[in-house]
Amino acid sequence: MIWSSPVQKFQFSNLVTLPQMHLVITEDMSKTIKVWNCQDRDPLATLPMTASSYCMEAHVTKDGPFLMVGDATGDIYTFTLPELRDVSKVTAFQCAIILLRCSPDKKWVFACGTYSRAFPQVFLTEDLLRPSEGSAPLSTFLPHKFCTTACWNPKKKNRITLMSHNRRGKKTEFITFDLTTRNTGGQTVVQAYEISSFQLAPHLEHPTWIGASDGYLIVFPSGPYLLLFSITGFLLQRFQDHQTPINNFWVVCMILLHCFLV
Repeated sequence: MIWSSPVQKFQFSNLVTLPQMHLVITEDMSKTIKVWNCQDRDPLATLPMTASSYCMEAHVTKDGPFLMVGDATGDIYTFTLPELRDVSKVTAFQCAIILLRCSPDKKWVFACGTYSRAFPQVFLTEDLLRPSEGSAPLSTFLPHKFCTTACWNPKKKNRITLMSHNRRGKKTEFITFDLTTRNTGGQTVVQAYEISSFQLAPHLEHPTWIGASDGYLIVFPSGPYLLLFSITGFLLQRFQDHQTPINNFWVVCMILLHCFLV
């Protein structure tokens, strides 16, 4: 099936898909979110936002399909799909949110702001989907600054690896956390345990993307090389198939898709 939306008055600034439901969700430069069914010329739903959105995440849970939006003011909005009905709004940061990552089992939502010295947060998804009046959603900070990207592990679903880059010190570091909930004094709390970390050798180029698998492996491009590391920092393999820098990268389980400019 080939489908294209009508020409829009404003340029698209964000786009995510929900293949299971044949949905495309867009945001344009006028800060308007639209849901398309990949069949009709008119959107199924339209919602003007008060602030620009830097990231969107669409996923299907046991409670149905949802869209999460991180905006320029530091708020996370949750909407139903395809209706874009408001479910919750949470202030996560005092700066723009640039990363939202939902865990493979949809239990956790990772959020990261633009301010490099702010700690990223992980929220319990259920609290964003079923907010309790008068109480904040369960979450925890991941105590590491300068985060630039992160990825959940597809097999060990409560494990997330962060990549940080301190430009002043020119230091790239990978930190892996395990998330869990614990009942303490009759209250449920979210806890994060750092299980490993390592620094990238200074002569290697700072990567833009990372992927993970098997609970203990991370992979990322660095210049023309594709590097496979253990989460403890042991270089397992260096692929040298490219002559030019890899400029795009995608991981599906352990099928690595990467391309480069000729």
